[in-house]
Amino acid sequence: MANFAQTDTASAQLGTLFVVATPIGNIEDISARAIRTLKDADLICAEDTRHSQRLMQHYQIETPMMSLHEHNEVARIEQIAQRLQQGQSIALISDAGTPLISDPGFKLVRELRQQDCRISPIPGPSAIITALSVAGLATDSFSFWGFLPSKSSGRKQVFNDLSKHCETLVFYESSHRILDCLKDLFEVLGDRELVIARELTKTFETILSGKASDLVSKVETDLDQQKGEFVLMMSGAEDKVIEMDLATEKLMTALLEELPPNKAAKIAAQVSGLKKKVLYQWALDQKE
Repeated sequence: MANFAQTDTASAQLGTLFVVATPIGNIEDISARAIRTLKDADLICAEDTRHSQRLMQHYQIETPMMSLHEHNEVARIEQIAQRLQQGQSIALISDAGTPLISDPGFKLVRELRQQDCRISPIPGPSAIITALSVAGLATDSFSFWGFLPSKSSGRKQVFNDLSKHCETLVFYESSHRILDCLKDLFEVLGDRELVIARELTKTFETILSGKASDLVSKVETDLDQQKGEFVLMMSGAEDKVIEMDLATEKLMTALLEELPPNKAAKIAAQVSGLKKKVLYQWALDQKE
């Protein structure tokens, strides 16, 4: 028992890095727990301390702040680790939303985790999830690809690489590239179903949906739709049913003699390259 008590006491002396989500626009979109954590912390690491000062003033948070951005993140790691070892608690925030999601912090969290430092998330707003919640696109499967390349050739390459993905695709895009981005998307992927969420939770929030060709026209003719911060969402490629060849049918038949349909489909998918759900549906059809 003595050993456990010593371990618990030593652990209790260590500080915690709290990864705290902050509003993406509307200053009221912050949890009571997040506010309390920011007030109680010994230090707040902010992407831009000047930007975050408005939030701190609004909620009367007087905790000292230190900048942590992509240019100084590596240099800050040891300093933060030492503070945690001394028992201090530190809050990490970005300019908006959940830290590390296309924001600095990845290198810090990875290194601190390797040093067995305690890290705890304080959940809250995220532009990706906020946008998907009102998009009306399928969300049972989606992938996020961050900011698209700044040059047209790079964007077209990304779109071409993702052309066969069946899940909903999510991107960030900037105001000065959104129109060119939509034109590149339409050229490479055709008239996909799109949703553009602009200035989420802010005064001029707009959400446009429709075919790519329609949204190109809307954004091109309405200059207001070229201002602000954007989440671009796109329906995936149509998941067409592929006819099974004789070899795959024989494999599935043999597997189904020993395994349930779900496991048989998983194994056959790895061997044949066909989608698991296509094989699973085939297995169910054989029982009817």
